[in-house]
Order: sequence, then structure tokens, then C-alpha cells
Amino acid sequence: MLHQTKEERVADYLREGIISGRLPRGSKLKQAEIAAAIGTSITPVREAIKLLEAEGFVHASSHKGAIVAEFDINATEEIVDLRVTLECKLALKALPKLTGEQVNELVGLQKDIEAAAERADRDAVRVINYRFHELIYMAAEQPLTLRFVRTLWARYPFDLINRVENRIDRASTEHREMLSAIIARDEPGMLAALHTHIRAGWEEFKSSYSP
Repeated sequence: MLHQTKEERVADYLREGIISGRLPRGSKLKQAEIAAAIGTSITPVREAIKLLEAEGFVHASSHKGAIVAEFDINATEEIVDLRVTLECKLALKALPKLTGEQVNELVGLQKDIEAAAERADRDAVRVINYRFHELIYMAAEQPLTLRFVRTLWARYPFDLINRVENRIDRASTEHREMLSAIIARDEPGMLAALHTHIRAGWEEFKSSYSP
């Protein structure tokens, strides 16, 4: 496992919170509350927020502080195209490097996402979805590409997509297909499943979205 600094651990915590919707769009990030919640000092929180600002997860100003970035539907079509390209690249690089322990962790996450979908827990599904993809992409050992992907995630409406009726059930099925291909070390199958997974959520959201 790669060593993480305190700032990187806080950034992971905040990134996951934003993607999951626990930290809603437009909400203010209160440094003291974040530091208390995860048991650290203000300094790594401040540095983590700077990192997330560079990635696009938050906007910061001297007057309002750090605010979780809003969703812009006009940019999302391009974001989806870029996600498919970059995430498929990361998954392809990761596949031969995933250890048995990491695959077992993915199996556990899949069980968790199925259980969360069964009880209609959208918040839990978003968190597990993030951890599932992050685990795969970290294994690729392509930090610059992963940084670009996180920048795309910052602008992607995961929280809104998971509100689409029965979306979390379909996402769970898509993950299962991806995991089956990973276990079989089936590159074409994994890429096809990942491509479908990324595009399906966006297409479903577009058909139901009304500003």
C-alpha cells in the first residue's frame, strides 16, 4: 500500500464525502469541524482543501472560504467522454498489477454495494462506488492520469445520477460484471463493462433531468 501524508488522507476523506453527497454541492467546508471529525489538526485540512481546489472539487475565496463546487450539466458530455478514455486506460494498466488481496477487497466491496442497493441506501452506494474505482485505479500506478480522473469526478453529478429510479441496482449489476472480468483477467470484458458503467449512468440521468 502506498504511503499517504496526513494531507492526502484528509483529501481522500473530503473527496469521498463530496462524491458521496455527504458534503453537498454549494456547502461550505468548515475546517475546524472537519479536523475534529477525523481527529487531526487544522493544518492538514487546510492543505487538503488546497489540493481539492486544484482538482476542482471545491472553490475557495477570501470572503466565503471553501465551497463544494456546483454541477454544470453543459460540461458533462465532454467529461463523460474523457472519463471513458482515462478510466479505461487506468483499468487496463491496473489489471495485471492487482494482487489477490486487492481482488478480495474488490469482492468485499461488491458484496457491500449489493447489500446497500438491496436496502436502497443511495449514500452508501456512492461511497462504495468511489472506493471500488479508486482501488482499481490506484493499482495502475499512474498518478498523473489519476489526478486528471479525479478532476473529472469533481465535476461529475454522481449524487444526482444515483437518485434516478433503480439506478443503484443497475450500478450494482454493472460492478458485478466488471468484477467478474477482473477476476478472470479478461481485458476486453473489463473494458466493455467499465465503458457501459460510465455511460449508462449519464444516459439515464439525461433522460430524466429537468433543471
